[in-house]
Amino acid sequence: MNFKIIGRHMKESLTSMVRNRWMSFASISAVTVTLLLVGVFLVIMMNLNKVADDIENDVEIKVLIDLGVNETEELQLHQKVEKMPGVESVKYSTKKQELDKLVKDFGNDLSLFKQENPLHNVLYVKAENPKQTEKVAKEIMTYKGADKVSYGKGKIEKLFGFLNVSRNVGIILIVALLLTATFLISNTIKITITARRSEIEIMKLVGATNSFVRTPFIFEGMWLGALGAVLPIAIVTTLYATLHDKVTPTLENEIVQLLEVMPFILQIDLILLVMGVVIGVLGSFMSVRKFLKV
Repeated sequence: MNFKIIGRHMKESLTSMVRNRWMSFASISAVTVTLLLVGVFLVIMMNLNKVADDIENDVEIKVLIDLGVNETEELQLHQKVEKMPGVESVKYSTKKQELDKLVKDFGNDLSLFKQENPLHNVLYVKAENPKQTEKVAKEIMTYKGADKVSYGKGKIEKLFGFLNVSRNVGIILIVALLLTATFLISNTIKITITARRSEIEIMKLVGATNSFVRTPFIFEGMWLGALGAVLPIAIVTTLYATLHDKVTPTLENEIVQLLEVMPFILQIDLILLVMGVVIGVLGSFMSVRKFLKV
């Protein structure tokens, strides 16, 4: 098919949209509503996924070093933990630094302990894979010089379980929403094509090939999908940029953060545009197919 014929089909598809403007409006509205829901849900789920990752990555093991060990034994413990398979990082904190943290968090009353500090020197350990935290912690417990090892036993397993369930539910809901969108848009376009059934039959009777008949409808579905994506893109972009500007200052220095507006929102916009075009094209292709058998 040469460019002249393609240009003719594109012009014909635009003319058809104008001629059947109410049906076109119905199709565009269906695309707009469904893609708006998909866009909002994608923004929510992708940010929730980031929050889950942030929480997982913040999980660490606190190793209290035995008060009875000397500096050499303490250094050996530090080096041994660093060389463990599955350990990403090890941070050393003196008992003075630990007391300073407590004073900062709970007030100057605790500064009385500076004269005789009862705290331990501490190793803060992060696993390469947060789900391996328990395994790493249990191994550290066996090392000489490790007085006490804590990592939120019981709570951390529940946290990881909850995060996994949240991700799976999110994926299922997004897939369900996309299937619903495809069904709704396909049926709306089918109504448009049904109203032009006689036009298709005439084209077939005068010898037009299936591809020749189908192509203008494919282009029309593409235009409908693209136009239907414009408003959701504008709304989602504006709302997320506004929300990000308002929420980010309140989350400063917190563990969880929202995804940066750029390039995240451009990715969402591109996804919505591609979804609109693909669903429009598929809807037209599926809907016109039954009328090609004359």
